[in-house]
Amino acid sequence: MDIKVPLTKGFLPDKYAKHTAPANIANGSPIISFPIQITGVPKEAKSLALTLIDWDAVPVSGFPWIHWIAANISPDVLEIPEDNSRNLTVPMVQGRNSTAGGLVGNNDPDTAWHYNGPNPPDKVHNYHLSVFALDSELPLKNGFWLNELQDAMRGHILDTAEIVLPSQN
Repeated sequence: MDIKVPLTKGFLPDKYAKHTAPANIANGSPIISFPIQITGVPKEAKSLALTLIDWDAVPVSGFPWIHWIAANISPDVLEIPEDNSRNLTVPMVQGRNSTAGGLVGNNDPDTAWHYNGPNPPDKVHNYHLSVFALDSELPLKNGFWLNELQDAMRGHILDTAEIVLPSQN
């Protein structure tokens, strides 16, 4: 399985990150999700899931920052289009990002349960996008947590693809 995301000069385009237009920011974070091309999904896959995590946030916040998690994406999807997190052209169940945790306390499902774009505070950060091919759909509802996704996927992962997406400070 392989995934691709368009980069500009090796970085996630500004439209999807910190330097986007003010109209594309809500609660201080970018909200336009980037497109993802997916190829080579195993024929026996019944669904896909994704995670977008910033491990470079650990020295800043003390934990990896969850930017986007989603599940129950059709395995027939060849591309998740731009801004799918808000428009759901490709249906998916979305989980909570790190703004929903107790430290930030965002209770707004429109921003806490969707794409929360890169906003590196100190330097270029590398954002890890992982897509998982699964042998079943997962028993998750909108607003699930990352640990619930991991528990539900355990024993069901057929294949995984990861890409690192650098984003500018």
